[in-house]
Amino acid sequence: MIWQLITPLLILGIALYALLRGVDIFAALIAGARDGLNVLLRIVPALVPLLAAITMLRASGFLDAFAEFCRPAFQFLGIPPECAPLLIVRPFSGSGALAVGVELMRSHGADSLVGRTAAVMLGSTETTFYAVSVICGAAGVTKTRYVIPAALLADFAGYITASAAVRWLFT
Repeated sequence: MIWQLITPLLILGIALYALLRGVDIFAALIAGARDGLNVLLRIVPALVPLLAAITMLRASGFLDAFAEFCRPAFQFLGIPPECAPLLIVRPFSGSGALAVGVELMRSHGADSLVGRTAAVMLGSTETTFYAVSVICGAAGVTKTRYVIPAALLADFAGYITASAAVRWLFT
């Protein structure tokens, strides 16, 4: 019962605090919405082509062909080869990666090595290009020369660590 009341009580508490301090709540909400829309206008141009590219790669069959090509490398690294599409999609699209993860769990089982590895990979890596475009776009950063390679290296480390952790804990 108390957990259901936390959010409404928090909102009410903030509103009461603002009233006691003499803050015009409606004007503050409008200013916040305006700032949010300005951020949105800066990041949408980067997101639209990114999402279109992911859709085209998936529909063309490129992701499946690339996964088959990388199968020996994934096996060498201890990553289930079935997770290859997830590794390819995850840096670009969170929703696409979630769809790939759901499909892996549906076809191999949620409690299988592949399903567990996919779940841990989804939780331990980031949608790199989305995050870089949003954060750097919002902050006005234009020189991302070292940001993307470092972030992709961190994702790669996350994939290997996730696979190793699942193998260590569940096999």
